[in-house]
Amino acid sequence: MSEEPEAEVAEEEAETAEEQTDEQPEDGFQEGDFVELAYTARTVESGDLVDTTDAEVAEEEGVDDQERDFEPRVIVLGAGHIFESVEEDIYGSDPGAEGTVVVEAEEAFGEYDNEEVRTVSADKIPEDDRYPGANVQVDGQQGYVETIIGGRARVDFNHPLAGEDIEYEYKVVDEVEDRTEQAKGLLGMYIDADLDMWIETEEEEEEVDVEGEEDETETETVEKETLYIESTPQLAMNQQWMFQKQQIAQDLMDRLDLDRVIIQETIDGSGGMGGMMGGMGGMMGGGGEADIEEALEEADVDEEELVEELEAEGEDAEE
Repeated sequence: MSEEPEAEVAEEEAETAEEQTDEQPEDGFQEGDFVELAYTARTVESGDLVDTTDAEVAEEEGVDDQERDFEPRVIVLGAGHIFESVEEDIYGSDPGAEGTVVVEAEEAFGEYDNEEVRTVSADKIPEDDRYPGANVQVDGQQGYVETIIGGRARVDFNHPLAGEDIEYEYKVVDEVEDRTEQAKGLLGMYIDADLDMWIETEEEEEEVDVEGEEDETETETVEKETLYIESTPQLAMNQQWMFQKQQIAQDLMDRLDLDRVIIQETIDGSGGMGGMMGGMGGMMGGGGEADIEEALEEADVDEEELVEELEAEGEDAEE
């Protein structure tokens, strides 16, 4: 055999091996699967706790357990909920799989950048935060104060864990196949709240185009899957929900193959000031005048006509 064909064969074999490496295993967990994951992450150099789902570890480390529940989390593989190198280690495994992965700094919280340590005017920092080690926001960027001398402050805008390799120890508790539990887990990635939710399939009539007939439609009964979420004051006042609810709902619909998400608010019969405050809270959360104008536009109501009608009704009442 000549050297040229041998070289071609070797090249083809190398390409095949590379393709097989890039492909996910055919069996076991795959991208898009929902899994319940227990984990503890620490810095490699000093062993400092970064995050954990283990209540005992949290207690040993003195982590405040009033802010959250320490329990395994439901995540979606391939959705960026955990480090990519950890996902790669999980692909192809089965429930009960355990592993330890070292996530390099570049993938974890980034390399340390000396240029992100800058001198700023101390006037940009609240007086109560003008001391070394204080976490501050300057011009919308998070950092911590290194030193303050006179009217100048040295602020480090790197992530506190920048430059740190992270050791990630995990166990895949189980695969999550119930869609309602999937929804709860996915919403939990955005909001730490215990909410009642359920999925219902409903039949609705819908106008669809007649195949092969231009500009002709017919009524067809179709099934719509809806995720219902029972709202709570905790949800209504959650800032991330207020500003990102459209994005969060879209993520739920895309990953769970739903047609819509409906947020339900139940008001009990207690009445009184609580009911009034609840109404005011809804108005404040909705954004006030701007949202009223948007609602009028969506309802196709002429704003000036509405004002004239209200003024006329007021004059009739006075007479």
